[in-house]
Amino acid sequence: MRPNKIKALWKQGKPVATAWLSTADTYVAESMANVGFDAMVLDMQHGMAIGPDRAATWLQAVATTETVPLVRVPWNEPVFMQWVLDAGAYGVIVPLVNTREEAAKAGGACRYPPLGYRSIGPNRARLGGNADYAQQANQEIICLVMVEDIRTIERLEELTQAPGIDGFYIGPADLALSMGVAPGTYRQDKRHELACQRVVEVAKAHGLVAGVHCQNPEEALQRFSQGFLFCPIVNDVGAMTAGATAALQTVRKARPA
Repeated sequence: MRPNKIKALWKQGKPVATAWLSTADTYVAESMANVGFDAMVLDMQHGMAIGPDRAATWLQAVATTETVPLVRVPWNEPVFMQWVLDAGAYGVIVPLVNTREEAAKAGGACRYPPLGYRSIGPNRARLGGNADYAQQANQEIICLVMVEDIRTIERLEELTQAPGIDGFYIGPADLALSMGVAPGTYRQDKRHELACQRVVEVAKAHGLVAGVHCQNPEEALQRFSQGFLFCPIVNDVGAMTAGATAALQTVRKARPA
């Protein structure tokens, strides 16, 4: 099985240059992957109407490059992990995880027995993973569980004991909502920042990885300096909109009235 470049970077204490995609268009996926990102995440949870069929073709497009494909599944249900892992995803981000039991459910769905209960049958994954996929997958596949509720912060130590997980991924907007903080203002909220820092500290203490959702490379760099190792530096829709807006403004400023 091809070694997971993300895990290799984490072992060196290095952050991962990640792109976040909310569309499953294969041409966009292949174009973005050829930029040279370490990893790309397809967002099935809040992306634009992305089901397993579209996710599978997205994974095939990314597989034409050296970029490592991951998927944020829409819910903490094993069937979603089964679909995308068998189709070639090298990891999943699992939302709505608030207890040790829920974390163990996510981790177990990503591991073959005896470490978990993933069913054997890596249809497309075996093509990119080679003949030893089933023997290596438990070590190479990534499972990050999302922290999206302030009550989960109090249970982080318990969650670290869930078998099969590699770390935490903070959903900062949902975390803010659970604290009574408006999603657009959490960056100025000290309590929110302390909660995020707590995730990093607990993850490091237990040999796990911490990630947090970011909107731009500047925010990601600031998070990297805090110890986060998995933060998106760009997203497809944001990059397209920013580029189109800049082009339009340039022409409108120069165009005669």
